[in-house]
Amino acid sequence: MNKLLQILLLSLVLVGCSSLELETAASSESETQRILAMGFTHEENLIEASKLKSSHMVSVVTGQLNKARDEKIQAEFDLVDSAKFADMVIVSGNNSSFIGPEISESIKTGVLLDDVDLQDYFLQGLKDTNSGIVSHQLQLKLTHNSSDKRNYFSANLCDKWMRCDGNETNISQISTSVSNCISSSCNYREVIEVNLTDEFLRSNMETGFSMRFNSKKETNKITISSAYLKGYLQVA
Repeated sequence: MNKLLQILLLSLVLVGCSSLELETAASSESETQRILAMGFTHEENLIEASKLKSSHMVSVVTGQLNKARDEKIQAEFDLVDSAKFADMVIVSGNNSSFIGPEISESIKTGVLLDDVDLQDYFLQGLKDTNSGIVSHQLQLKLTHNSSDKRNYFSANLCDKWMRCDGNETNISQISTSVSNCISSSCNYREVIEVNLTDEFLRSNMETGFSMRFNSKKETNKITISSAYLKGYLQVA
């Protein structure tokens, strides 16, 4: 009986703590929105936050105000960058074919000089002239020095923590070329594509997205930024 009573009391304490945390979160959010609505500068916002009753509330609201300031600055940078990306989209076929600018990256994969993956990727789209629907592809060109080609077979969408454990998506192997072979390795260039819907791209405009491409030997991750996506979709 005493044990049951202890469990009951502990449950009540935990429920009370959870309710308090939810109430604190809700009230801090409302205070943050109240301060932001005043139209002050960031420094003035922090002064207003310092007037709150508890030191805990001051700390929480200050953190939220700093986050809001950082997001505003990033949005301003993205606006400028998206305009640059939009200007680089190639349009052809009577405004029905779109090719976004190519992004190039060099990824170190080991300790040797040749242990480098070169990743070149871009978005492209084709509009159906009857329905007006645009179908999109993400094309990735991978260049690596290896003993054999990798034969990439699938892709996974990654979350914001870069965990790529979701459902696998089929990809298309466009081409593979080989050059500069020596006794144990060659330079391989593998071109692959994954189909993406217009709805998917537009739903990720504010955050961008990352994907992992899979082979039995290696995996490669690429990221399409929010600015790139916004610029491309301004045109496509």
